[in-house]
Amino acid sequence: MTDDVVVLGAGMHPWGKWGRSFVEYGAVAARAALADAGLEWRDIESIVGADTVRGGYPGYVAGATFAKALGWQGARVTSVYAACASGAQAINTARAQILSGQADVVLVVGADAAPKGFFRPAGGDRPDDPDWLRFRVLGATNPTYFGLYARRRMAVHGDTPEDFAQVKVKNAASGALNPYARYRKPVTAEEVAASAVVADPLRLLDICATSDGGAALVLAGTEFARRHGGAYPVRIRAVSTVTPRFPSTVLDLPDMATDSAVAVQPAAETFRESIARVAYEEAGIGPEDLSFAEVYDLSTALELQWYEDLGLCGRGEAVKLLREGATGPGGRIPVNVSGGLASFGEAVPAQAIAQVCELTWQLRGEAGDRQIAGARVGIAANQGLFGHGSAVVALR
Repeated sequence: MTDDVVVLGAGMHPWGKWGRSFVEYGAVAARAALADAGLEWRDIESIVGADTVRGGYPGYVAGATFAKALGWQGARVTSVYAACASGAQAINTARAQILSGQADVVLVVGADAAPKGFFRPAGGDRPDDPDWLRFRVLGATNPTYFGLYARRRMAVHGDTPEDFAQVKVKNAASGALNPYARYRKPVTAEEVAASAVVADPLRLLDICATSDGGAALVLAGTEFARRHGGAYPVRIRAVSTVTPRFPSTVLDLPDMATDSAVAVQPAAETFRESIARVAYEEAGIGPEDLSFAEVYDLSTALELQWYEDLGLCGRGEAVKLLREGATGPGGRIPVNVSGGLASFGEAVPAQAIAQVCELTWQLRGEAGDRQIAGARVGIAANQGLFGHGSAVVALR
């Protein structure tokens, strides 16, 4: 790394259930990002698309799909797929192209049209696919996984369903202020407790929905940004896309069996802890330098886990941080001020890109009623199926 990459533009299509093609969502987000950057589509030298595997054949080549929708103009094209980490992979690909000199300015786009209910594998029999197997052999849907993780936190750290509910209350309050969020209504702890049990101990309001939506970024090198950008550009300082290490004592789906931890000492850090560590090391910062964080709250319990994985507190101390109000608006380290997936739902290829849109708007001071005063450094973190790490550090 010899230089930063600058975010010139950020744009989104609102999340919801719109019943239209993912291509439309991505094109709307792309045009918004281009307008935000003050550029035309013809100015873009490369486009990187984060793929959806649910949109039919075009979904597997999202870069070219979006390029066609915007109008063929000869730009380089790349398509990437890493499940929920697809957006971070796309950002990293764009960054590599810029830093290597292949392109001065790159458009990154992700969008999805999600099914109703929970996600499941694409059709067909694939016994060599662990994601297919965990549905067919174990019946382990995503909510089942969320429930097991919540049960583990309850058993190991003493978390309670009431603690989980407070995460939803916090995020819903922020989502109510976000014009791009699907759910824009405050929620009470009593409403969480009264919602249907989905995967004990988690209730319907503890678990994120599946959604349609899109997000896009215009990234550029510093010299291009100086010629075209604003006075206070947001810079991407690090992208972490690491994989897990064996042995592991806490298995993430679709892994379903024990591993070499039965014979070898476990690693000093978990997979998600390693995602954060690599991002911090590349950025030259630590968790104490963060102004805020956007994390992957597939469930309320998983958000709490991220507090510890990001080093915002020690292991087992996430609930203490939550109860103190440290992760709420105005707290020491606000988390998911966008409203998180609790307010947006999952539009898989767009999620990590949408997180960086929020980093951008917060760091510019353009987040409206949910603005964090004096925001200087933010991290976006999630993970993709099959061990795809995903974290982005941005600063101004």
